[in-house]
Amino acid sequence: MQFTIPHYYHSFHCIAAQCSDTCCAGWAIMIDDQSIKKYSAQTASLGEKLLNGVDWKKGCFKQKSGRCAFLNEANLCDIYTDAGPSMLCRTCRQYPRHTEVYEGVRELSLSMSCEEAAKLILGLKEPVRFLTKEDDREEFYPEFDFFLFSKLIDVREEVISLLQNRNRDIPLRASMVLGLVHDLQRRIREGKLYQTDELIARYRNTSCEEFFRMKEGEYRVSDRERYEIIKNWFLLLDKLEVLNQEWPVTIGELKALLFDKGPEYYGKTREIFYEYLDSEPERKREWNQWLEQLLVYFIYTYFCGAVYDEQPYVKAKMAVICTIFIAELAQAVYIQNGGSLTFNEFVRLVHRFSRETEHSDQNLNTLENAFRTEKTYGLKEILRVL
Repeated sequence: MQFTIPHYYHSFHCIAAQCSDTCCAGWAIMIDDQSIKKYSAQTASLGEKLLNGVDWKKGCFKQKSGRCAFLNEANLCDIYTDAGPSMLCRTCRQYPRHTEVYEGVRELSLSMSCEEAAKLILGLKEPVRFLTKEDDREEFYPEFDFFLFSKLIDVREEVISLLQNRNRDIPLRASMVLGLVHDLQRRIREGKLYQTDELIARYRNTSCEEFFRMKEGEYRVSDRERYEIIKNWFLLLDKLEVLNQEWPVTIGELKALLFDKGPEYYGKTREIFYEYLDSEPERKREWNQWLEQLLVYFIYTYFCGAVYDEQPYVKAKMAVICTIFIAELAQAVYIQNGGSLTFNEFVRLVHRFSRETEHSDQNLNTLENAFRTEKTYGLKEILRVL
C-alpha cells in the first residue's frame, strides 16, 4: 500500500476553541455506522446526552441554532470533554484530513474548508512537495483501470510542475495545464492513452510556451465581454445546495459589488485591484503564491479521481474555474474594504467557498456536470478570462 501526503500535512494542529469559525457549526455532521452502534450502547449521563443529541434516523448530530448539539458555550465538544477522543465519530476524529482511495494507494490531504488548514496551505511560500511511503499491505479492485491511473499520475505530476513554474504568470500556467489535459482527454476518448508520454514531452518543449503566449493575445477580451462571461458563470453558484444559511447573503453581497454597477465599473475596479497588487512586489508575489497553492490543492485532491469516470479535463476545469471564482470574490472583498485585501481575509474567503462546494456530493456533481456539458465553460471561454 502506498501513502502520499503533501509535505505540510503533519504541520496541521486543530486550535479548537480559538477557531474563528468552528467546524462543529453550520452544517450537519454525519455519524459512521460503527460510532452509531457505540453511541447507542452508552449509559449514564453521556448515554442520555447522546440519546437526546443524535438524530438516530438520519444518522447525524442534531443542531441547535445551527450548532452541533454537543458544541458547548466554550466552543468545545462535550463528547470529547466527557469521554475523550476515542468516543468521537470518524468525521470528527479525522476532519479536516481527507483521503482519496485508489487500488493500493491512499492520498491524504487537508481540506481548506477548515480555516486553520487553509491558512497553513495558502501561507506556504515554497512550492508543495509530495511525500510517499509504502507498507506491505496489498489490495485488488477488479474494476480498477491501473493503466489509466498510472497515466493520470504522470500527467498530474507534469500539471503540478507547470503550476509551480514561477517564471511564468498564473494565467499562462493555467492555460498550459488546460491545454495539456484537454489533449489528454482527447486521447482517452480516442483510445490512444499510450501517447501520454509523448504528450507530456511536447508540453515540456519551449515552443509550447510560445504557442500559449501567442494564444493569450488572440483570446484577449474587452472588459464588457469579460464581465458578461464571469457574471454568467456566477449563476452556477446559485444552483448549489446551501450548507450554511449565511453563505447566500455573503456571496450575494460580493456579487452585487462586482456586477450591479455594470461592465464599466467592473472593468475599472478590476484594473484598480490589479494595480493595487502590482504596486508592491511582495504583495504581487503573495497573490501569485495564493493562486498557485489553490490550483495545486484542487489538482492534487481531485485530478486522479478521473480513474473512476475518465474525465480528467473536467477535474482540471474545476481547479481553474474555482480559482477564478475565488479571485473574483477577492476583488469584491477588496472593494468592500475600500481598497485592501489581507491574507486573513483571503483565507476566510477560501475557507467559506470550500465549505459550500467541497462538502456536498450534490454540489460537486453540479459543478462537474456544468463543466462537462455547458459550452460557456469551454476551453476558449476559460482562456478568454484568464
